[in-house]
Parts: sequence; structure tokens; C-alpha cells
Amino acid sequence: MISDQMPHWLWNLILAAIAIILGLLIKWGITRFLSYYAKQKQELLTYSFFRSFVAHLGMPVAYFIPLFFLNLALPLMQMNRLYYDPLDKAVDIFITLAFANLLINGIRVLEDYVFHMYDLNKTDNLKERKIRTQIVFIRKLIIAVIVFITIAIILLSFENMRKIGTGLLTGVGVGGIIVGFAAQNSLGNLLAGFQIAFTQPIRIDDVLVVEGEWGRVEDITLTYVVLRIWDQRRLILPINYFITKPFQNWTRISADILGTVFLYMDYTVPLDKVREEFDRLISDHKLWDGKVKVVQVTDAKDKVIEIRCLMSSRNSSDSFDLRCDIREHMIAYIQKNYPESLPRLRTAFSKSDAPEVITGLEENNVKPQ
Repeated sequence: MISDQMPHWLWNLILAAIAIILGLLIKWGITRFLSYYAKQKQELLTYSFFRSFVAHLGMPVAYFIPLFFLNLALPLMQMNRLYYDPLDKAVDIFITLAFANLLINGIRVLEDYVFHMYDLNKTDNLKERKIRTQIVFIRKLIIAVIVFITIAIILLSFENMRKIGTGLLTGVGVGGIIVGFAAQNSLGNLLAGFQIAFTQPIRIDDVLVVEGEWGRVEDITLTYVVLRIWDQRRLILPINYFITKPFQNWTRISADILGTVFLYMDYTVPLDKVREEFDRLISDHKLWDGKVKVVQVTDAKDKVIEIRCLMSSRNSSDSFDLRCDIREHMIAYIQKNYPESLPRLRTAFSKSDAPEVITGLEENNVKPQ
């Protein structure tokens, strides 16, 4: 045999090189084929399954396939058991890690496909946000399980670790109670995450008012929620907060929302003219959704009346911009056309309240001739 005609170390080195090179060539062929097909057939699309496959699985496959062929080549190598067993164990561990990485990135490929099917870039995206929230939580949960199982497989492959595990199990009584108390918050968060994922009091991209802050749900993890505040700050809250405490969800059923503008004017303001101007402004505004437009006097105070302009829009962001525009133009309209109707104070004097006027002559006790 050829292996008998050369040193064992050289034969082993050649086998390892052949296995690794063959694995790299197969990986290169697969990725080249998929990249070419994606470029030729779907270059105009925003999403491509093949492009996602190459992006997420290209590097994990580059590790897994050479290690797989190296593992196949190990029984053909000629070396002492003193060196073979550690090498075999190391290759097994690396293959386990590479396979786990392959599974995790495969989940990301599926996630990309689901995100493409349920795109958030539409006005009424309630169903899309519902699906995305569930997918994100399930993906993170599955990744956590894969990581846990991978670590367990690697540790249990060592004989010493099995003995340690057996010893720990004998004292699980007291230890289990201690761990249970220590982990109750984490377990509570995990259960809260399950509840949020499937009952969905909040979803990805929901508009919330929490702790006096307005923002959108940017991310939902296994233990906390990230809220992106309107000024680009991030509010981090434990996930069980949304199970135990009240908050406002402006997009729970739909993104439609009513906005209000309050004007405080003098009693002399012509309400018919105010209504006409409001109708003209709102009807021509691109942010109005065409559903609600109302002007009402909602209060009469001692010095002013309260006028409420009510309007509807497609979402909270449009509502804020619409309210600001309407408020600005209504104030400018009243300032220009009815300045006397702006809030003012009135003081009335009677004759008996008029102060006595003293001339300079009277002040000096000089009587006029």
C-alpha cells in the first residue's frame, strides 16, 4: 500500500490536506452556483432566497464541509492511539459546533423568507407585525435551545463531566431549591415572553406610551423589550413589565388614530369662519385619511372659549405632523383675519371708580383768577 511506503506523519498530513481541500472545493462550487443563479434570475428583486442562503450559510458551510471530510478521513490515518483519541475528540467537538452554527444560520434564512412574505412597509401591517413578533421570539428561543443542547453534548462527551453530572444529581434536592429561587425572575421573564409572543399585547413596530415616553417596539428578546423613543433614544424594559403594568398601545387593533388641536380664543371669535378655514385646510392635506374632521366648542372658561379641532390620520406619526400643521395655520389665519378674537383681558371702570384729577395749580393752593 502507498501508506506503507511513506512516513505515517506525511500520510496523515496528505489525508488531512485532501479532506480539507475537497471540502473547500465543494463549498466553493455550491456557493458559486447559488450566487450565479441569484444574480442571473433575481437581481431585480429586493429579496432572494439564494442570496440569503449565501449570506447566512456561506461561512458555516465553509467550516462544516471540510471538517466533515476530515472526520471521514480520520479512520484511514495511521497514528498512535495516544494522539488519535485527542484528535478524534477535537474534530468531533468542532463538527458539533459547526453543525450548531449551521442550524442557527439556517433559521435566519427561514426568517428572511418569512420577513419577505410579511413585509412591514405597508399602511395596514397588523398581520405582518403579529407574525414577525412570533417569528422573532421563536427564532431566539430555538437558538437558545440549540446552544444549550450543543454545550450539553460537548460536556457529556467527556467521561469526567459525566461523573460530575452524576454527583450533582445526587445533591439536586437542596441545590434545586436554591437554583429555583435564584432563577425565578429569569423563568418569569421567559414565561412572559411566551405569553407576549402568542397573546400579543405588544408586537414589533407597535406604537406605545410607556413610563411617559412615546416610541415604537424595536426588538423583543427572551428577557427584555427595546422601545425606540421618538428622539432616537432607547428605553429598555423587562419583558414581564408588559404583563404586570399598564401601558398604552396605539396600534393594538389598527394604526388609525384621532388627533386633536385645542385653540383658546376670545368669545368674539366667528366660529363659522373657523370651521370653514379648518375644512379647507384639512381637505387639502395629504396626511388626512378622509374619515374624521370636526370643530367643536368643548369648554367655556371665564376669559376664553376652548375650540377642539378633531382629525383622523393613518398612523401616529402622520397624526403628529398633521396636528402641528393645522395648529400653525389656524393660529396664523386668526392672527391675520380676526386679531381682536385672540385671548385678551377686559377691565371696565365706572364713574365712581375714576380717580380724581388734581391740577398743578390746585396742588400749590393757587386759585385761578
